[in-house]
Amino acid sequence: MTELSHTIGADHPPLLEHTIGEALRMAAERWPDAEALVSVHQNVRLTWSQLLEKADAFAAGLLALGVAPGDRVGVWAPNCAEWTIAQFATARAGMIQVNINPAYRTHELDYTLAKVGVKALICAARFKTSDYIAMVESLAPGGLPDPKFPLLTHLIHVGGEARPGWLAFEDVPALATSETRSELARIGPTLDRLNAINIQFTSGTTGLPKGATLSHRNILNNAYFCGLAMGLKEGDRLCVPVPLYHCFGMVMSNLACLVHGGVMIYPSDAFDPLAVLQTVEKERCTGLHGVPTMFIAELAHPDFARFDVTSLRTGLMAGSPCPVEVMKKVTRDMHMSEVGIAYGMTETSPVSFQTSTDDPLERRVSTIGRVQPHLEVKIIDPASGETVPRGMPGELCTKGYSVMIGYWDDAEKTAEAIDNGGWMHTGDLGVIDAHGYGNIVGRIKDMVIRGGENVYPREIEEFLFRHPKIEDVQVVGLPDPKYGEEICAWIKLNAGASATPEEIIAWCKGQIAHYKVPRYIRFVDAFPMTVTGKIQKYQIREAMIAELGLKIETTA
Repeated sequence: MTELSHTIGADHPPLLEHTIGEALRMAAERWPDAEALVSVHQNVRLTWSQLLEKADAFAAGLLALGVAPGDRVGVWAPNCAEWTIAQFATARAGMIQVNINPAYRTHELDYTLAKVGVKALICAARFKTSDYIAMVESLAPGGLPDPKFPLLTHLIHVGGEARPGWLAFEDVPALATSETRSELARIGPTLDRLNAINIQFTSGTTGLPKGATLSHRNILNNAYFCGLAMGLKEGDRLCVPVPLYHCFGMVMSNLACLVHGGVMIYPSDAFDPLAVLQTVEKERCTGLHGVPTMFIAELAHPDFARFDVTSLRTGLMAGSPCPVEVMKKVTRDMHMSEVGIAYGMTETSPVSFQTSTDDPLERRVSTIGRVQPHLEVKIIDPASGETVPRGMPGELCTKGYSVMIGYWDDAEKTAEAIDNGGWMHTGDLGVIDAHGYGNIVGRIKDMVIRGGENVYPREIEEFLFRHPKIEDVQVVGLPDPKYGEEICAWIKLNAGASATPEEIIAWCKGQIAHYKVPRYIRFVDAFPMTVTGKIQKYQIREAMIAELGLKIETTA
């Protein structure tokens, strides 16, 4: 009988059944004088007891402002100590933290504040070219309250000069009173691990962003198992260049350090490969997180060889498909012998599959590992919904503790994503092999159908990565009147390298099937991407359609 693509994770160790606020108290009790947080660019160092003290003082200040458990607190800032203090303060008081993408502009901010009814907004004064305060004030020119945001009553700025109608972040703890501190102490034991504690907005590339609503139990457990699989232990020093507003930074980095006793180390406010290398050397980091584009940039930095990164041992590459050749370079050149790959999505807290430090090297660099404990995964035929045999591609679905509560105030979209059986339909095309290891071959919407053949861009990207002149590559499908779709590759060459489309095509011929050989090749310096480093393939496709004057066929 053919084995089906359905796998269930281990039932041990048991799930954590306490809140994030309680986890912080436990950390401060267990490691009071150990470093918890280092923000290099701010010259801030906090122990676990100091982090708890600052989180509680800020939480009591919010309570004094009238922010109550269940109220939404927006955090719109790049990586900084204040972001993390706010993360733990809201958790201690049972408030729901709303992560706001630092790249958002006024339109997206307007939508976010109104959609979830933010009551207090914490934001950086400025970041890069964005004047956050000016953008907020443009949305409510008459001040607060504003009819568009009836619940928004408090604006709190991080950095910058004093502004009318705003509170400085450092002034909030001073508002705490003995009464609000007592209130905070009373709130803690009343909080339930199943309570909503965080709202994270999806990227919204195919429509308005949706607010994935996550509980203490969702994200604390996911962080716990992520840390276990990567061998994170007490005293490990984790370099965190990934954005905190994203599940990678907030959960897989911050909360993993919380439950395992690691140190959260932020090299800069936004990703900078040089800052990462400097921080790894200076802080003797033992772990490093990043999306593939970050690791590629670090390895390609002209000064890479002069930095001592031998302290590194472990880490995670996640956020988008991880090229095998890049993983091999990270293992060899960055000394990350225990580095692994994680796969998931915001709606699943985020990780479903992860490699383990005891997996064979070839498995760790070429797969997304096996399903996490207490989770269940299956691969289905997108058309029929039937589970497919092992080794066949289909839509990956996840079930278990990690599945979100739902999309905030959107029952219809929630029902589209989570079926009656509790399965989260990811929209990702995956494969599970005979040993239970998974791989992602693309998105359902990214799959190219050329002349009736299903072509998975990931497979072609992996092949092209082996070319000695290629640093990075992205493959998309373009409309074609004869074949339905044709293959297009955007290629970023190694520094100083040169190549022609004809050379690349000739290199492909005879090594991959003719229908997988790109018809269109463009050499580029960079790819359009989100702030988290995810490539926006739809922009590549749109740019090429416009450049070539292609027509998109539609059916009635």
